[in-house]
Amino acid sequence: MAPVADPTLRFERSLLPERTGFVIGCDEVGRGALAGPVAVGLAVVRVTNGTRVPKGLRDSKMLSEARREELSPVARRWSVAHAVGYASAEEIDRLGISACLGLAGARGLAELATAGIDVSATTIVLDGQWDWLSAAVPHPVTVRTKIKADRDCASVAAASVISKVARDRLMIEHHGSYDGYGWVRNKGYASEEHRDAILSLGPTELHRHTWLSKMLAVAEAEASAVSLFDLEGMDGLDRVGDLAAGGPGADAAAETADSAA
Repeated sequence: MAPVADPTLRFERSLLPERTGFVIGCDEVGRGALAGPVAVGLAVVRVTNGTRVPKGLRDSKMLSEARREELSPVARRWSVAHAVGYASAEEIDRLGISACLGLAGARGLAELATAGIDVSATTIVLDGQWDWLSAAVPHPVTVRTKIKADRDCASVAAASVISKVARDRLMIEHHGSYDGYGWVRNKGYASEEHRDAILSLGPTELHRHTWLSKMLAVAEAEASAVSLFDLEGMDGLDRVGDLAAGGPGADAAAETADSAA
């Protein structure tokens, strides 16, 4: 496999940002998590020919957690301004993830505007092929989508690292209040440890309950199916054979099935 090239500002410079000399790199993190917010990072980057990309800067998914922690302050210093907007798990349950991506992005852009960035005059480079941002912003913005922008575009890579580290730290803080879910390790994503904890401890208010409903329903159905064979005094193979033959366990199984229905 050929090595992945380091991100550059080539695409950003092709956008001809003469009016401001800047672009805004934009990337999301936490879209697929079971718990915690979705976050959208924004990095305002100067794209003049003299601008050099920090050594080692890459899409956050290509970096170890330790390396992301090292590069996040570098990316923040390299950016003219930066922001991370959030939408909560409760908002995701109520509005849906698509709307909440836009909501988090709009909150981040509002933070940049407060810092003095002319957001309307600056092109936003958005990772992916779908523009989920423009409709959520209350004023016109120029958005250019690009597949693999987090890998190829330095401004988006910076936003990726900044937002990933910020959200990870938030989930680590929440771990102290919700011990048992392993958020210090899984950051709210669907690891086996996290899924098992949800099934044994139940969800918290920081979980995306609409996302868990199918998983919990499947677990309940599996538990009900297992209970049909959980008959006192019979081991697994004997139960199956006895039930098939209409033996002593059959009546108990029928009663269990009737009550489950």
